[in-house]
Amino acid sequence: MGLQGNLRDFSLSEILQLLGTQKKTGCLRLDRPGGRAQFYVIDGRIVSTREPGLAADDPLLGFLLQVHRLSDEQQRGIGTLQRESNRDLEDLLVSGRYLQAEELALYIERQILEEMMAVTRWPDGTYEFDPSQRWPNPPLVRLSVEGVLMETARRVDEQKRLTEVFQDPHQLLGVRDLPDPEQPLSEEESELFGIVDGRHTVAEIVEAAPLSEFEAYEVLHRMLELNWIEVAGRRDPGAPPAPVADPAARVMPAASVRPVPWVLAILREVGVAMAVAVLAACLFFGARALRAATSMTRTGNEFASIRVRDVRFALDLYKREHGLYPGRLEDLVEERWLSEDALRTSGRPLRYRLDSDLQEYDLRF
Repeated sequence: MGLQGNLRDFSLSEILQLLGTQKKTGCLRLDRPGGRAQFYVIDGRIVSTREPGLAADDPLLGFLLQVHRLSDEQQRGIGTLQRESNRDLEDLLVSGRYLQAEELALYIERQILEEMMAVTRWPDGTYEFDPSQRWPNPPLVRLSVEGVLMETARRVDEQKRLTEVFQDPHQLLGVRDLPDPEQPLSEEESELFGIVDGRHTVAEIVEAAPLSEFEAYEVLHRMLELNWIEVAGRRDPGAPPAPVADPAARVMPAASVRPVPWVLAILREVGVAMAVAVLAACLFFGARALRAATSMTRTGNEFASIRVRDVRFALDLYKREHGLYPGRLEDLVEERWLSEDALRTSGRPLRYRLDSDLQEYDLRF
């Protein structure tokens, strides 16, 4: 039997540094009342924090569910396959085409960091390193101990600051100013823009985000610092969110058309809902003006201008996801950015011409 002792005498970072420096291979097990963890290492590099196979509390499976990468139905299907074949979860995810190997490796790295952050908070516990207990599968990741410890230390320090910024989880967050179209957005920022709508609390946004809790708070903090989002109020615990204007006007979820990330589907729904809300407001005030017999009557051209503005908004969102504008307006309909009716005004289709070299377009009615 190898190294063993108490975490009060040697910290987890000290133990892992020793294993990394000596390029050990085996399994480091940690136990405390109400918790346990393990770190498999190969040649001093961390390859996994889970047991081979598929345990009921498998941390990788739990992480994929937490970040909404797997659904409950997919979880049940994976469980059935594992009981029939006794294969490892990572093998089932790749061979079953739930994830590509490269994508799964990124999720494993993120899950290992989450596990490290959780164990770092342990005030005590026992540890035992068994060099005979080895990871049996080809590893998808090989993380250096030094790199993992440095990132964990950064996250622990950052989390203290995030706790101060987001003291009240019941605050409502809304969009203050959209980024410049030429400013690159990270995938995480693009996804959170679809959830931050002034109706949902910080806690609800973090829970709905396809990110871990720390990752979601970190992205929200950056968006606050850049003045992209702002605190829009507060909702008491248990109170329902404010209703959305004309919820029936939302487009069909993108997942029913093709398997895209669910948050992008929300982003598209919000974009369409915003366009419908603007249009409804314009029509409402136009009707009031008519009843007052003023000269504020809206013309057909003004209505068409609103429709063009809505389409431009969808075009900008499309470019944020794909990096370029669509070749034709029908692409917005096929990918559920807009309804088919949004591409017509007064019964006539909008005219769209794209200069693919300059990435400029001309849109008119």
